[in-house]
Amino acid sequence: MRGLSLPSWLVAACAALVALALVAFVVTGERDADVSAAPTDDPTSAAAPTSDQPGTRDGDGSGNGDGGGNGGGDGNGGGDGKGQDQPVERRTAYVEVYNNSGISGLAGETSAVLQDSGWRVVTTDNWYGQIPADTVYYPEELEAQARLLAHDLGVNRLHRAVEPMSFDRITVILTAA
Repeated sequence: MRGLSLPSWLVAACAALVALALVAFVVTGERDADVSAAPTDDPTSAAAPTSDQPGTRDGDGSGNGDGGGNGGGDGNGGGDGKGQDQPVERRTAYVEVYNNSGISGLAGETSAVLQDSGWRVVTTDNWYGQIPADTVYYPEELEAQARLLAHDLGVNRLHRAVEPMSFDRITVILTAA
């Protein structure tokens, strides 16, 4: 009986894929065990879509199958966020980062920057739709956290979350515009 011999380039490619999967796991981080799914079906929780419809997520939309959330803000924010002298300093919200540009790896690079700043990035994926500029989308209870995240990234455009976004976390969509 003869043994199976694989080409060395195939073995190297498989090893590279395993290494890439390991890097992806490290970049996305570990999730809290107490996180539970909390989808919102309340139509009042989302702002009406505007002319810059967010579009759709790639694949099943989960990115990592997490589906979790933090259940609210940090208690420091509130109001309209205008005129506040000191921003919210705790970065407790969960964050999803989506690439809506032609730049490969932009969501992953941005996720690494956010994690280095203390943010809890739970999803990185691609987004398809018409987004005019880099935008931070947020549910009402996470507005203060969203403003802090936008400041950390240098993003000037904030918008209330709309379908099909999650309403228990902040969504960042990068357009490189």
